[in-house]
Amino acid sequence: MGRVFEVTLEGKIYSCKHCGTHLALAEEIVSKSFHSRHGKAYLFNKVVNVTLGEKEERLMMTGSHIVSDIFCVRCGSIVGWKYETAHEKSQKYKEGKSVLERFKISGPDGSHYWVSHGAHVGGSDADDA
Repeated sequence: MGRVFEVTLEGKIYSCKHCGTHLALAEEIVSKSFHSRHGKAYLFNKVVNVTLGEKEERLMMTGSHIVSDIFCVRCGSIVGWKYETAHEKSQKYKEGKSVLERFKISGPDGSHYWVSHGAHVGGSDADDA
């Protein structure tokens, strides 16, 4: 396999809750109004230390998108998804951006987000914007 190189971030950092690998900076958040199967999710302009899964067409609450799951480069845990293509004009702003699921990451203060019993268990990506 070879050696894994990781980017070390400075500032308010979101990291993998399983292994602590840095994933994104708070200043890169575009929206906190997204939802996933596990509850809240945040849209980021830029994430680091992830690998991309296969591109696939996925029907989400805001329409059909081509997305790739993203995985922590150190432990391999799925941490969210990346928008490759949005078919609807109003959703184009998501292209090239990534969503990290709050349930799967630690916040800048080390906090974890726990699934609420009322969390939606269907498609993902509801966006209030």
